[in-house]
Amino acid sequence: MIHLTVTGMTCQGCARSVKGAIGAIDEAAAVEIDLSTGKVDIDSGKPLEPFVAAIEKAGFDVVR
Repeated sequence: MIHLTVTGMTCQGCARSVKGAIGAIDEAAAVEIDLSTGKVDIDSGKPLEPFVAAIEKAGFDVVR
């Protein structure tokens, strides 16, 4: 399980964009997003870095 904090998500459209970015890396990943806290949980066997890069490419910041 990967736990991230993503800033810049303000609406369901943002959440869909983040989910889409994650899905482009691992379409089978289970993703949970809490817009109020910016927490993103990804259940995937893939490494962290491709997800971070995809989320950042989608226009959001990942807090490390």
